[in-house]
Formats: sequence, C-alpha cells, structure tokens
Amino acid sequence: MLTDEAGRGANQAPEPANSVKNPRRTGGDLVQLLTPSGERISHPEFDLWISDVSDEQLCSLYEDMVVIRRIDAEATALQRQGELALWPPMLGQEATQIGSGRALRSDDFVFPTYRDNGVAYCRGVAVPDLVRAWRGNALFGWDPYRYNIATQQIMIGSQSLHATGYAMGIQDDGADSVAVAYFGDGATSEGDVSEAMVFAASFQAPVVFICQNNHWAISEPVLVQSHVQLADRASGFGIPSMRVDGNDVLAVLSATRIALDRARKGGGPTFIEALTYRMGPHTTADDPTRYRDPNELEDWAAKDPIARLKALLDRKALLTGELEARVKAKADAVAAELRSGTINMPEPAPLDVFKHVYSEENSWIERQKDHYTRYLQSFSGSAQEGAL
Repeated sequence: MLTDEAGRGANQAPEPANSVKNPRRTGGDLVQLLTPSGERISHPEFDLWISDVSDEQLCSLYEDMVVIRRIDAEATALQRQGELALWPPMLGQEATQIGSGRALRSDDFVFPTYRDNGVAYCRGVAVPDLVRAWRGNALFGWDPYRYNIATQQIMIGSQSLHATGYAMGIQDDGADSVAVAYFGDGATSEGDVSEAMVFAASFQAPVVFICQNNHWAISEPVLVQSHVQLADRASGFGIPSMRVDGNDVLAVLSATRIALDRARKGGGPTFIEALTYRMGPHTTADDPTRYRDPNELEDWAAKDPIARLKALLDRKALLTGELEARVKAKADAVAAELRSGTINMPEPAPLDVFKHVYSEENSWIERQKDHYTRYLQSFSGSAQEGAL
C-alpha cells in the first residue's frame, strides 16, 4: 500500500522546503506533476515524495480510479432505478480521493463528506456499505473504528471541527497519527471550517484539511464565494497551504504525504486545495444544466484524471491488454457486488430507528420507543419484538 512513509527511511532524504521546518508557505502556484496529455513534469520539491512509486503502484492507482468511477456510475444507475433515495456523484474527483486516500496510514483517522466514497473505498469499507444510508436502511454505513473513517457528514463543514478535536486528542495520547478532514469549496464559507482552523492553528494540532475545490457549491460558482485562492484563506489562520492539480493523482499523493509528514513531526496543520471539477450533478436530485455552461464541462473533460494517468501508462509501455482486462474485470466485479448488495440488503426492523441515537440509555428515547412499540402492536396484536 502507498503511504506517506512508503519506501523511505528516516535518514534517506533531506527535508523539502514545504516541510515542518518551513511552516509558513502560502498557497502559491498550482503544483502539477502530470499533464492532461500524460506527460510527467519534474518538480524539485514534490518529486521527492513520490520517488518510491513503482510502475506496479502506478497501475494500482489507475485501477483504483477506474473502480471507484464504476462504483459511482453503478450507484447513480441504482438511484435512477429507484433502489437508492439519493446519491452524490464523485465523477471527476477520483484523483484527489485516491491520491490522498492511498497516502494515509491505517491508524490515521478520516472525517469525510457525503461525496468521499473513493476515500472510504481506500479505507477498506465494504462496497454495499457505501450505499446503506442512501438506501435508507441505516443511519450510517460502517463502524468508524473498524476502518478509522467517520461516517459521512451531510452538514457542510462540521466534520472539520470533529477532525480538529480528534487531532487534539491524538496530541494528548502522544501518538503520531493524523486526523484528515475532507470538504468542498463551499464549506470554506462556513463558520465551522473557520473555527476548526482557529483551534488547529492555536494548538498546532496534527490535522490535514483537504479542500476538494470542484468549482461549484451546488449552483454557486467558487469565484462568487472567494475572490482569493482558497488555499490563501488558510494563511490568515497561520496554517501553511498548498494548491495542487486535483486531477493529478501524483501531485495529490505527494502533497498529502508532505502534509502528513509535517503533522507527524509536530508541525501542526496543513491546508491542501485540490483543484478539480464535479463532472456530474451535486446529487442525483440536482440538474446542473440549469446553472452550468456546457462548454465548461467540455473543457474539464479534457483534463480527466483517469485519462491522464492512462496516457502516462501508455507512454511507459505499461498499458497492456492484460492490465486493461484485469482492471475491467475488477471494476465489473465490484459493480456486481454493489448491485447485489444493494438489492438484497436486509430491511431494518421498525424499532431499529431508536438504535445508536445516544451512546447510553436515555429516558426520552425509551419513552418514544415504548409508545411506538405499542402503536405497532395495535396493528398485529403481537407482543413479540422479533415480529415488529
């Protein structure tokens, strides 16, 4: 697995300029290591952090992105067919999610948005669990402590506070793991994100803020929300930041490793602005044609994150028929697992709605549960809870 420490010993490489020893970098220029045509660009600072990435790992990153795009397409189809109530597509954002997700260690803790299904896939979450809440069968899809990823957050930006608080707990424990918060460009206009960055900077908490700037906060363009680079907002809180091409999986991987390294060494938080694009709707309840110029979509389609990595593999003579067949077979298998798991997902029992509301017994909830139990029994006359 690719991590921020993969293939590099403690004394093998000098510290790059953008490390814990130089913590006041602002957003600056956009970092790109892989052009849309698949050309590899050298960067003296960021190259260091992906020097261990082998040809085999490049193929693995390509497979990851193809698979999560297929998950996204299958889930969208399932929603259109009435099997899911809603789905938030991640089409176009695969490089940001895979590049950052594969940089993490297993003991790092992730606080995602509702759109970060690619990150959840990297953490090992079972594919059907990605849609459990969207089908309405559960309040959440997985055990956060099993995969070290919190449940997906619908409230915009609030997970940044959770991440900062968790990171402060890491400090108290004396560990070197890192909390990672994902959010979109729209969330940077929320007070919760500002408050999270205030606390993260004040306590130098080991947290990485990854802003997926996909250019649209539902129907509001990013240029309306901010007249400066989003990465430069972080500098106002005393947090170093980076701007990377979010459709470049290598640039995202490198930037995330830099940020994780800083946090592990006590250098505090980092803000990463990954410039990408939401190719689909905000959710399946949205119609982006009402507010988005089709020419803009066409321009960004030419910067597709999967196509550019595929072009690099072709340049390196790695794009063999065997590789493409293997990747397609994996994507097909995962899509079939998702469809089967969704359609055959057990329905929750009526009283399950009262589970997990509080961590301990609560008289208010117990009273509601009792009333609802007696209401259900009035239809069947059965006092057996298993029949409810």
